[in-house]
Amino acid sequence: MEFVQVVRSTPGQYISEKGALASLAGILQNFERPYIITGEKSYAAFLKHLPQPLEGVPVLRYDHTASYEDMDRLAQLAADTDVIVAVGGGKLCDTAKGTADRLHCEVVTVPTIVGTCAPTTPVAAVYHPNGVFNDVAYFKRTPYACVVDLDLLVESPKRYFEGGICDTVAKWYEAESITRHLTGALEANVELGLAAAKVTKDILLRDTHAALATHALGVVNDTFKRVVDTVFNVAAAVGCFACEYGRMSGAHAVHNALSQFAETHTIEHGVKVAYGLLVMLAAMGEEGETQKLIDYCKDNGFIYSWQQLGVQEDMATAVPKMADFAASDKETFKLAVPGVTPEQVQAAVYQVEAQAQAK
Repeated sequence: MEFVQVVRSTPGQYISEKGALASLAGILQNFERPYIITGEKSYAAFLKHLPQPLEGVPVLRYDHTASYEDMDRLAQLAADTDVIVAVGGGKLCDTAKGTADRLHCEVVTVPTIVGTCAPTTPVAAVYHPNGVFNDVAYFKRTPYACVVDLDLLVESPKRYFEGGICDTVAKWYEAESITRHLTGALEANVELGLAAAKVTKDILLRDTHAALATHALGVVNDTFKRVVDTVFNVAAAVGCFACEYGRMSGAHAVHNALSQFAETHTIEHGVKVAYGLLVMLAAMGEEGETQKLIDYCKDNGFIYSWQQLGVQEDMATAVPKMADFAASDKETFKLAVPGVTPEQVQAAVYQVEAQAQAK
């Protein structure tokens, strides 16, 4: 069995509540040499809600790249640690997980934005130092614990919450696009992962609008918590149990291809994935579902067309460049559309544009 096919659980502990950071000191009592890896804004938000200081814990800063190079650098600085505390968003958590993997130690994640399921999974999206996508890394461990402080997260920037929702909406569609090509009965763990994916879709299509409105008011309620837990823990179950059948396909291939254009680097990961999902569904011939998701994106203020990506290069040359990347053998679009060609991806982009403008 290949390592990517090994079933792993969601975090050993998932603590999601108002004031959850009060539990962090107790978790760290199980370790002797914790190190914090964080960023500037993330650490400030963390300290604001931390009820008691973590005395004597070294604090290291990541370089915002989520690159193997930065993981190696941080591993050298924290060589004597037995647990890494990751305080931040998706790239930070991915960096910390990679650092812990190199050091063969545990990782505790404290998400400061609702951006991706990175705080709860044993997988990372890795980039080159220049911001261009590199590959997907698979680690030996899921986090020892994930501490989700809802008071902290309700104060996090809206654009990250939007990105987390968008990234998670794609879970079901990408998993289904892979498994529809399988023959015979699915393994039990794959079925469990797909069931989790279905839960993410149902909750987000139902609750996104209300959760975004609640977040805008700075109020923690059941709807906000339900969507946060869906983005983090329910979404994590998809890939942890379904493994290669519950991970990335066409939507993420488009996201990765868009990383070639520097203008898209400021757009949240999940928002680009949601646009990629529209392209994937169009390439699969799912016109009705494409329209349903276009309407969902419009209703919630998400990107639904190429023009909104801000790519400065003319579409006539930029779209083929993106399509060549997304349809390449190293990418995952072929899992959704076996034998996909760049021309099919290009056609899907223009179909999405036509459907988006039709209403």
